[in-house]
Amino acid sequence: MGNGALDGAVIAVAGAGGPAGRAALLRLAEAGATVVGADNDPERLAEAVDAARYAHGGATVTGETVDLLDLDSTRAWADRTEKEFGHVDGMVHLVGGWRGSKSFTKTELGDWDLLEKLLVRTVQHTSLAFHEALQRSDRGRYVLISAAGASSPTAGNAAYSAAKAAAEAWTLAMADYFRKAGGEQGPTSAAAILVVKALVHDAMRAERPNAKFAGFTDVRDLAEAVAGVWDKPAAEVNGNRLWLTEKP
Repeated sequence: MGNGALDGAVIAVAGAGGPAGRAALLRLAEAGATVVGADNDPERLAEAVDAARYAHGGATVTGETVDLLDLDSTRAWADRTEKEFGHVDGMVHLVGGWRGSKSFTKTELGDWDLLEKLLVRTVQHTSLAFHEALQRSDRGRYVLISAAGASSPTAGNAAYSAAKAAAEAWTLAMADYFRKAGGEQGPTSAAAILVVKALVHDAMRAERPNAKFAGFTDVRDLAEAVAGVWDKPAAEVNGNRLWLTEKP
């Protein structure tokens, strides 16, 4: 454990208590990273942290309940993380949420109010909180998980697709910051977007044993792709959409 691009890295994971977060903690710890998870559900977060520690004895995996909808709290988390470990080399955004409707005209604008907080505001806060530390790192990465619907929205997913598109635009603006900061030598840090159709995990399969989940990405495969962002030079991933499903 710990002889690759992530050996000794310090990676923060937002939304660490969900199925995708749990898989990411496991994979990043396996790769030799120190993993600092945050979630708004302390019980779920503790279970995810304990699972990663148990699976990879000797790995440093911590969890902290953070209100990512509060910029000051998010910045305080970033500052504490850098102060405690000396550097921050990654922020993986795994805060999720979905709301849909039967048709475009049936769209509830209350769904937008919720999704804007979960999918956009948390991206804004984590990126603003961590961008300086990531730029100071020689392998800084901000990783956003997005959906194919951001570039090919359907009538019943207006709010969700619009929120994902906004999150992508914000992340691409961060990538431009890294590009400009790198100057003629090119960026040393990167903001990248991993695009999926949707995610699937074991509990979903158990609930729907006959479902095919066509085109869905397993959370373990997503975690593998997240770790793989560090295998490539910053210039190759900065500002890019890395597709884990077919392009629409």
